[in-house]
Amino acid sequence: MSNEEKLSKYIHIINGEQWLVEDDRDNLKVSYRVKEVIFSAESPFQHVMILETYDFGRMLVLDGVVQSTEKDGYIYNEMITHVPLHIHPDPKKVLIIGGGDCGAAKEVTKYKSVEEIYFCEIDELVVKASKEHLTGVADHLNDERIRYIFADGIQYMKEHRNAFDVIIVDSSDPVGPATELFTFDFYQNVFNALKEDGLMVCQSESPIFYKDTMQNTFESLNKLFPVVKPYTAVVPTYPGGLWSFTIGSKRYQDLADTGFEPATKYFNRDILNACFALPQFMKKD
Repeated sequence: MSNEEKLSKYIHIINGEQWLVEDDRDNLKVSYRVKEVIFSAESPFQHVMILETYDFGRMLVLDGVVQSTEKDGYIYNEMITHVPLHIHPDPKKVLIIGGGDCGAAKEVTKYKSVEEIYFCEIDELVVKASKEHLTGVADHLNDERIRYIFADGIQYMKEHRNAFDVIIVDSSDPVGPATELFTFDFYQNVFNALKEDGLMVCQSESPIFYKDTMQNTFESLNKLFPVVKPYTAVVPTYPGGLWSFTIGSKRYQDLADTGFEPATKYFNRDILNACFALPQFMKKD
């Protein structure tokens, strides 16, 4: 299917206006009114779009699914980075798997104590498009500590053992090229790639609409790590709003008393203390 055909598949003309219609599972459609298609191209892995929308600003869309927006993308990116970096007391070497919008990498650069940031994203086009057209999220990312690795994160994990203090798995939904980033074998490779006191974090989907994925993530990590801690945040763009993350740690579980509070829009010390308080339905499940 050509880029033009893919574009017409995702962008619908309704009452003379452009709308992105996102299909979530088989029972929910979410529509966004679009001002302009800023970028549209087919990579070897997926269809990549940057859209200018009315309510969410510019957004990154992969295979018709919204990944990040200027309006609320900072919530997700801050929560997947600052929470684990406030649990590990001295992270020097950080690996990000995925995160092509560059938002997670931008947040990690706020830590001067971090010496090396490895940014492993399978699709180089996503990073290029985000840095050029999604500057509200990527924010002209330019830091000499970042090492860009455009490769399969699964294979990269297999090639590194006992190497990283913190690994951030910033994957898209478990479809297409991200499917294997939700498997036990992948988490095993993440475990092996961490140092003896390392920890990891991953996004574990909606606890309302993707409960099975969240539970499978917790159960897989619980077989590997002595400390497993789910936490949540509200990201309005994502179906259901409530979103889950899960930390797997080889040693640390308490919040590090560093006194460092990065410049953020959402994350702060109160959010950090509260995010591990789970709603009752998540505790029961």
